[in-house]
Amino acid sequence: MTILRKSQERGHVNHGWLDSYFTFSFADYYDPQWQGFRSLRVINDDLILPGLGFGTHPHRDMEIISYVLSGALQHRDSLGNGRVIRPGEFQYMAAGSGVEHSEFNPSKTEPLRLLQIWIQPDTKGVKPRYAERNFTKAETGKLHLVASKTGRADSFEIHQDADLLLGKLEAGQNVAHALAKDRHAWLHVAEGEVTVNGTKLAGGDAIGVSEECGLEMAAAKPSQVLLFDLN
Repeated sequence: MTILRKSQERGHVNHGWLDSYFTFSFADYYDPQWQGFRSLRVINDDLILPGLGFGTHPHRDMEIISYVLSGALQHRDSLGNGRVIRPGEFQYMAAGSGVEHSEFNPSKTEPLRLLQIWIQPDTKGVKPRYAERNFTKAETGKLHLVASKTGRADSFEIHQDADLLLGKLEAGQNVAHALAKDRHAWLHVAEGEVTVNGTKLAGGDAIGVSEECGLEMAAAKPSQVLLFDLN
């Protein structure tokens, strides 16, 4: 079974300082058909103008992962963390029992574009934690593990039986991912143009797969994809 989510069909809001596309229902955008996929709850594609961002606000009981595509992200939180995240870098925060944070574009001239991802945890009230990973030099034509339940291969150890993988593909490159029995996959094209199991996807498009052996990906141009392997 395959589910297709086209970029132009996503929820959209433009607040001037923030231009966001929502793969799933979020904030004032609500679509009963798009409440998430398995434990994957949010994929927001955010464009933030220079010098602006999200002021300090709280979260609880959510696994939050951000991936910077361009520009810079200034992060600060109540755990004492504070750093600028650059393109090709991921940040992870387990909100758990409660954490406050702010996310800003520190540049005076360059917009910030990032993907904000929320995964529902399998345990509530855990101790909040924060981590970062750098994939700027990740080899193309391969899938790289970013997050997992066990933290294997130096990935983020998250509170859910879910793997997040990053694929960087040059034009003409192919990559495959096998799905174990009773596993499900969601693939989001962050940038570029990729054919997945025969379906052409452009930037912002996504595809959900269940009851399949896996995914075959081929890039028509330089691309980045995020692949979620879910229970």
